[in-house]
Formats: sequence, structure tokens, C-alpha cells
Amino acid sequence: QVQLVQSGGGSVQAGDSLRLSCVASGRSFSTSAMGWFRQAPEREREFVASISWNGGRTDYADSVNGRFMISRDHAKNTLYLQMNSLKPEDSAVYYCAGEVRQGGLGSSSTERYDYWGQGTPVTVSS
Repeated sequence: QVQLVQSGGGSVQAGDSLRLSCVASGRSFSTSAMGWFRQAPEREREFVASISWNGGRTDYADSVNGRFMISRDHAKNTLYLQMNSLKPEDSAVYYCAGEVRQGGLGSSSTERYDYWGQGTPVTVSS
């Protein structure tokens, strides 16, 4: 069974940067696609970014493209989300997620992911 433990959230000012981390335990991290999602109060969970099993493909939501970057370090079993030029509308609880299926390219659908991190809040003030 895979567990994901997140860190790195917090409260910042608009224009600041944050980096979220997601450490995976278990044997499937290096062979499975991963993703980041977020959920603001009273809103559905939405796609932020995904990365293929080998890091060769990344995809982003239009709202974060050019400002956020997803990456992974297999040696550390860690997924990252570098968030730059943060805006108040980026405020949400952020979740990392992983697939059990091996060799995936990543997906924007929550239904494709089998395990989730605990969530970490990000608050951006104007």
C-alpha cells in the first residue's frame, strides 16, 4: 500500500512562491503517474498538474500554466509542485495523488488516481 505525506503549504502574499512536497512510501512511486489537485471552500476538487511515470510528460491546468511546475525525484520518492507568482485565487487545500497503474502518462481526472495525500492548505493574500 502506498502512502503520501505532504508538506510545504502556508500563508503568503500575492506574487510570492511556495513549494509543495509529497513523499511516497511504497514500491509504485517510480513507475506510476502522479498529480496535484486543489479544492477551495465550497468548490469541487480541481486538477492542477500531472506528471508521467518517468517525468517525461507534464500537463497543467490553464489557470496555473506558466506559473507552476510539477516535478519528481525518484531517488527521494518525492513529488514537488513549485508555485510561483501566486494569486489569491490559488488559495485552496492542495492534494497530491498517485496511480496504482504502472507506466501512466498522467491525467486531469480525479477518478484515475488511487491514493491521495492528506492535503496541505495554501492561503494567498492580496
